[in-house]
Amino acid sequence: MPVSDFQTRPVFKRGVSAKVRLLAYVAICLVILVADLRFRYTDSLRESLHTGTLPMLTIASEPVKLLGNATEHFSGLADLQEENARLHQRQSEGIERLMRFDELERENANLRGLLGMRKKMRVKSVAAEVLYNVPDSTARKIILDQGKDAGIAHGLAVVDAEGVLGQVTRVYPTQAEVTLITDRNQAISVQVVRSGLRGVVFGAGHGLRSLKDIPSRWQQVVQSDIGSGSLELRFVLANADIQPKDILVTSGLDGMFLPGLPVAEVESVDREAGAFARIACRPLGGVEKSVRVLVLGRVELPPPPPRPETGEPPPFPASPKAVRQPGEEG
Repeated sequence: MPVSDFQTRPVFKRGVSAKVRLLAYVAICLVILVADLRFRYTDSLRESLHTGTLPMLTIASEPVKLLGNATEHFSGLADLQEENARLHQRQSEGIERLMRFDELERENANLRGLLGMRKKMRVKSVAAEVLYNVPDSTARKIILDQGKDAGIAHGLAVVDAEGVLGQVTRVYPTQAEVTLITDRNQAISVQVVRSGLRGVVFGAGHGLRSLKDIPSRWQQVVQSDIGSGSLELRFVLANADIQPKDILVTSGLDGMFLPGLPVAEVESVDREAGAFARIACRPLGGVEKSVRVLVLGRVELPPPPPRPETGEPPPFPASPKAVRQPGEEG
């Protein structure tokens, strides 16, 4: 066999080179793009592919939408709860501020009333605040935050913007004890504004509100225990000129309270109790609720006239008939 007839076969079968194929693919793509841009051949194909793949796209996008909606929901819920908490806080602050404003308004009205009372009295007075009630079930007393150091003395009258509250009965350096007019051991000389009738108001202590609340046969037994926060006008004749709604003011005859201070209003008059009428009264001042009070000083009386040098009172002038002329016989 001749050598020329011998041909070697390649190990791998070779085809078109990669560069040629790349150029061919690029040319085909360019032709398709130009044709689609010019003649719109692939629009229908694109629409068909979109229609066919739309359900799969929808199904694939649902989890993403659900996740986004859940995130948005919980985020909005958290924001709503936070905003709700802020609104509740603002509402609470508004209510607190409104209550504080109301309290300040009442306090200002009380202070204006006390200032007006001080101007009308024209005596030295001391403003004080009530610290607490005396823990004694048998007495009606309060403690003030001012005492001897502020000029408060025993026996001074204590008032608020509406009327008399009580009397100073014990004095400490920085505090003072006040016995309220409703205490059963407290008495004030008063006068009826309408008729000028005088009498003495006593505190009723604790117990019933009025004598009308009990049978008439038991009224004599509990006469001294009429009620918490009420008064009784005593030693007034049954036929005296007094009636419900009359206003009682201090008469000044006791030497302790200045005249003309409002004390109480007559609530009921029982003229069938005996020689003296039984008269229940209501305090005009805030005996149980006033916080800021005024302690009134005493009126400075003029000095007494000078006494003779001999220390004896001047002789009374003699009667003209008793004077004898010289030379007259007895």
